[in-house]
Amino acid sequence: MKPLVLASGSPRRREYLELLGIPLEVVVSGAEEKNPGNLYAVENAKFLAEKKALDVAQKVGASRHILAADTIVALGSQELGKPLDAEDARRMLSMLSNRSHTVFTGVSLAHLGQTKTLVVSTEVRFRALTKEMVEWYIASGEPFDKAGAYGIQGLAAAFVEAVEGSYSNVVGLPLVETSKLLEDAGYAPWSKTGKER
Repeated sequence: MKPLVLASGSPRRREYLELLGIPLEVVVSGAEEKNPGNLYAVENAKFLAEKKALDVAQKVGASRHILAADTIVALGSQELGKPLDAEDARRMLSMLSNRSHTVFTGVSLAHLGQTKTLVVSTEVRFRALTKEMVEWYIASGEPFDKAGAYGIQGLAAAFVEAVEGSYSNVVGLPLVETSKLLEDAGYAPWSKTGKER
């Protein structure tokens, strides 16, 4: 059985799948992570996950199983992507302070030109952040490669008052839902249906 192709350079997604003992080959997607302009965050997460999976399928061949994901942080109707610089991170963290926001992760499994895709949402509430807390976090360098300018699995755990829903979804890969997708393809570690591919 060939390794699952992970269409993501995210070390967190890779760690989760390796934790499950799933053999992986990482091929980072070159697809542009941009909302076409008319999609709500939940639709955009689905759209981008599928786009990444199909982009990598063109590189490795449609016969491979390709898993892609895209995580979006939304405050109301506003998407918060990866910050451009320290000022942008400061803006985002100030917006999230003392408020709840939603994290959407789209997960897509592509095979033979078809995709199976799902989106998981989680509500996250931040405590009130002082200017000193924001500056401390920015100085750590942690916000800059993460949607919404924070990583719940890192130092920003000190900011999170509550999580309603999947924690792994906020990290970037909802494990329960992803493992269900992988079961059908024979990649879940407890699956008995895997065949040579």
